[in-house]
Amino acid sequence: MKKYLLFLSVFAVEYSFAQQIAPLTVEKIMRDPKWMGIAPTNYRWTADSKTVYFNWNPENKPKEELYKISTASTKPVKAIDKEDEKLLATNFSYNKDNSLGLVEKSGDIYLQNFKTNKEIRITNTMERESNPVFLTNGDIVYQLGDNLYEVNLKSAETKQLTNFVKGKKPGRTDAKPVTDQDKWLRAEQTELFDIIKKRNAEGRGGARGAGGGRGRFGAPTGDTKSLKEIYADDKFLNAVTISPDGHYITYKLTTPALNNHSTIVPNYVTSSGYTEDIPGRTKVGENENISEGFIYDTQKDSIYSIQFSTISGIKDLPDFYKDYPKELEALKKKNEDRPINFFGPVWNENGTTGVLVATSIDNKDRWILKLDASTGKLSLIDRQHDEAWIGGPGISGFFQGSTGWIDNNRIYYQSEATGYSHLYIANIATGDKKQLTTGKWEVQTLKLSKDKSTFYFTANKEHPGITNFFKIGVNGGEPVQITSMKGLNEITLSPDEKWVTINYSFMDKPAELYLQANKPGAKAVKITQSTSAEFNSYKWRQPDMVTFKNRYGTDVYARVYKSDNPHPNHPAVVFVHGAGYLQNVHFGWSTYFREFMFNNLLADNGYTVIDIDYTGSSGYGRDFRTGIYRHMGGKDLTDQADGVKFLVEKYGVNPKHVGLYGGSYGGFITLMAMFNESDVFTSGAALRSVTDWAHYNHGYTSNILNEPFNDPIAYKQSSPIYFADKLKGNLLMAHGMVDVNVHFQDIVRITQRFIELGKNNWELAVFPVEDHGFIEPSSWTDEYKRIFKLYESTLKK
Repeated sequence: MKKYLLFLSVFAVEYSFAQQIAPLTVEKIMRDPKWMGIAPTNYRWTADSKTVYFNWNPENKPKEELYKISTASTKPVKAIDKEDEKLLATNFSYNKDNSLGLVEKSGDIYLQNFKTNKEIRITNTMERESNPVFLTNGDIVYQLGDNLYEVNLKSAETKQLTNFVKGKKPGRTDAKPVTDQDKWLRAEQTELFDIIKKRNAEGRGGARGAGGGRGRFGAPTGDTKSLKEIYADDKFLNAVTISPDGHYITYKLTTPALNNHSTIVPNYVTSSGYTEDIPGRTKVGENENISEGFIYDTQKDSIYSIQFSTISGIKDLPDFYKDYPKELEALKKKNEDRPINFFGPVWNENGTTGVLVATSIDNKDRWILKLDASTGKLSLIDRQHDEAWIGGPGISGFFQGSTGWIDNNRIYYQSEATGYSHLYIANIATGDKKQLTTGKWEVQTLKLSKDKSTFYFTANKEHPGITNFFKIGVNGGEPVQITSMKGLNEITLSPDEKWVTINYSFMDKPAELYLQANKPGAKAVKITQSTSAEFNSYKWRQPDMVTFKNRYGTDVYARVYKSDNPHPNHPAVVFVHGAGYLQNVHFGWSTYFREFMFNNLLADNGYTVIDIDYTGSSGYGRDFRTGIYRHMGGKDLTDQADGVKFLVEKYGVNPKHVGLYGGSYGGFITLMAMFNESDVFTSGAALRSVTDWAHYNHGYTSNILNEPFNDPIAYKQSSPIYFADKLKGNLLMAHGMVDVNVHFQDIVRITQRFIELGKNNWELAVFPVEDHGFIEPSSWTDEYKRIFKLYESTLKK
């Protein structure tokens, strides 16, 4: 019996060991990610800060389910009664003392009393009400359609505040030229009818004014003052905002871009059996929407423009025009204001002052501006100028960014003025500015406490690849670190600011939920365990975190996956992350989890793999971010070659047996490497690659390369299609045919170039049902089997 038990014990150990050392295969790692276990997501607190809800699927069901924990009992339980979610703390708009909150739920407005924990439904309609706020008098204002309505909580009266009207004002003729026939008919009407003669004399023409009747909610309006009709003409109305005292209503009218060409993406594998067209985006350089700002003075019943033409530097021309002297002279003669976009205003608590954030359409400038609402005039609080483009955490030119009020005189904002995104405050009365955080690290998220005494922020202060949670007083001081786990710590703060949930991950450990008191030194308690036994059975590598100097003397961060049994050829592979502005060299779990597993597979098969945060990646400050301005495929490409040199010197890699691969921006770099660094790279796999930046979208590309028609130099030195004749090594290209981001047309065009050039050392794999981000496991498997085959057949010879 003892021998039998010993046999079983040995067998169990050997079976477990066999499972642990079972080799990774492409088929295994590219399955539906459920095989790994599904991490929790979407953490949200209840308004009383006692419960956290999250989505989770620990039982590997077809769909994730709702779970919850409490601060008193941290064991996850299924939230069977989804009505509990009514208690969730969403994005409330608070009154002055934070005792009341307003929120939109499913298109209706709700009032939450935090003292009594009672919720009152304010609207119950088939239409959508949104953007609820409190006025200083205690009333509520919300938006229905294009218009604002005010609710008096004491009398329950609802009053319409604006009367925005779509279309043109009656009697306007500027939209259609007056023909001879029109003139004849008008003259005939005047000749025939006395009433027309009378109206013409009164200046009313043939139009009738709006009559009386009943308001939106049935309240009689016949004995009340008519609201001014504000016509939008042929423009889009948006950003309707009211000052807290109800005095001013600001709004934006946007003229849509005309004569743009939207692209078409054909879909071949359809249920109908016919090819169907997917409407696509426009390409870089197309016309852009132009916005104007207006103020409606409710007391004077008058409308006037916000005056952007006076702001500092509005006529400045970008430096790149120095490469185009004729165009520069022509623009100087025009002396026109640069078009801008703007966000806000954000009003101080008492409603006396609004602050706008404006960005130039060329994204070289970002202004923070004080608005004099009585005149529409603007005065400068801060100007951030960048001859490359404005960006960085909390700053991006596409939105308002981290900007708000501390009190009635001070605002906060983020700026890259020192080369890294940091926190600043400015006194709008005195003009004084103060930098609160400093150093060669970035403030990545920012939140002002409810009592407006403290800033909470996440930052990579310790290391570019480690994020933690900090706090600092609004008057400055030394930042206080709250979390301490080495890796990536993504924070959700409870409404009472006493607790934090942490979405924590490490290099070889996917994210899990942790709960911690919002205090320095408090223990983070692990709540979930999500990874499967099969995933845990493999000993995933923790890559070496290294730095090397590139040829320009800049520190470049990288991950290196070492092979325990290098192939005799000592081959290496470079993985190039996508997006350009993205960080993948960190101590957390990578969003490129399939590539992380594939890199482990490569290392198991004798390859050394390096994953580089090349120039242009996020997390390293302004100079690194903008190092690719006007030349993508410049420093970002040479960083890959310098990384190979580092592998040769430090890891014994054979420089004659190096490949690389990457998707999207990584695919673009792979193409540029195979063309312009062909002495370094023997084989490359370019996935969903941009081949010509003139065919990509506007928002991303115009920041980095300007526009094709005004900076062709930048596009020609940055686009792989212009260098296709230099292909020497072994190239695999793979692309989804219904890619609405990087269109299939991109890869078709460069394929035609290869054909015309007589190149024969390339192949193209197409995936008929895949968009930019592949979904089907069969597609992932096919793609990566091809990559692995490419390396096995070319780098080990």
